Amino acid sequence: MSYQNLLVEKKDNVAVVTINRPDKLNALNSETMSELKKVFSELKTDDETYVVIITGSGEKAFVAGADISELNKLDVISGKAFAENGQDIFNLIENLDKPVIAAVNGFALGGGCELALACHIRVASENAKFGQPEVNLGIIPGYGGTQRLARLINSGRAMEYILTGDMIDAAEALRIGLVNKVYPQSELMNKVFEMARKIISKGQQAVRLAVKAVNIADEVPSKEGQHYEASLFSIGCGTEDFKEGTKAFLEKRKPGFKNK
Repeated sequence: MSYQNLLVEKKDNVAVVTINRPDKLNALNSETMSELKKVFSELKTDDETYVVIITGSGEKAFVAGADISELNKLDVISGKAFAENGQDIFNLIENLDKPVIAAVNGFALGGGCELALACHIRVASENAKFGQPEVNLGIIPGYGGTQRLARLINSGRAMEYILTGDMIDAAEALRIGLVNKVYPQSELMNKVFEMARKIISKGQQAVRLAVKAVNIADEVPSKEGQHYEASLFSIGCGTEDFKEGTKAFLEKRKPGFKNK
């Protein structure tokens, strides 16, 4: 399927989704959000895709925020629907049972920061900037940012950044755990692909079970999370990959996973 505001490339079990509105700093308008929903709905059932990378077009921005011209038209009723639609789309990304890596190649502000937060892993270029500046517009983050940011970097830091609207650079984002890695922009995509290939080399049944287990950690009490972990662990024990992985370890060789 072709898209107006996205570029989608699939190669070697990796899908790269690029927000392609460089003249608008890849801002998320309603059409782009609708296309993100479509592409991630397709990727959810694509058995040939093991890892998804999402990034922005150009060298300035990952996603610089939502489309302000659309925000300006919202009222109490339409605003709630707007936020809930965005939350549904980002929940789809977060709950994809295959790893989604954000390659943050510039500004990740507002909805862009929230999109990165919805991904499982965040890797940034040195010129990346992060922020939730919605208070400058008289609103708050609406695509899950208040919840995910607080869980990821703690509520005190999240409160500071959301209330001040301040931006932070990639080095600070790394220090506080907002991103996993930082690289020069010229190396970013190569490094992200290296990570993707490492993940692909593992048994994909285990990878998907691990994504599900980690995703639920912030949603339920520890005891319930451990019960869910044990259930997923038991499912893993019934796979061919588990038999191959343990056998390969005992035979001191590399496993030949079949993702079954």
